[in-house]
Amino acid sequence: MEVIERLEADVLEESDREALREIQRLKGMIRDLGRSIRPLREAVSGLQRDGNVHVTTFTRRYLRDVFEHIIQVGENLDIHRDTLSSVMELYLSGESNQTNQVMQVLTIIATIFIPLTFIAGIYGMNFDNMPELHWKYSYVTVWTVMILIIISMIYYFRRKKWL
Repeated sequence: MEVIERLEADVLEESDREALREIQRLKGMIRDLGRSIRPLREAVSGLQRDGNVHVTTFTRRYLRDVFEHIIQVGENLDIHRDTLSSVMELYLSGESNQTNQVMQVLTIIATIFIPLTFIAGIYGMNFDNMPELHWKYSYVTVWTVMILIIISMIYYFRRKKWL
């Protein structure tokens, strides 16, 4: 149980691939142990029945105790398996949150550069009939508009607490 609690604390602090491997390894161990215990439960239950002439009444008391211990171990394995499943869900949730944060940053960057790309695309065309191309301050005006777009978008994103 201490191993599972330590693993849960590790996943809460920082999720990494090693934690996922450890979760899978522990789940495999619990599954194998459960497979080993199920036949024991049936075997001890069979020995405990009154029809078995090779087992005395005195021994049946001990077999009943062994049977109860096997049931208890099985229940503990179920609890550990459920706990590991919860830790796995916690790990996957953390990974999903990290992916969402990265996607948010990439979306904000793309959102800022899309209008700038549009403006650069318009003024990158080889048309001679664009009157602003021949203005004295057209270059400065385009840069001013682009910088104002960047500043306004950053202000908007910060106001929405996205950045």
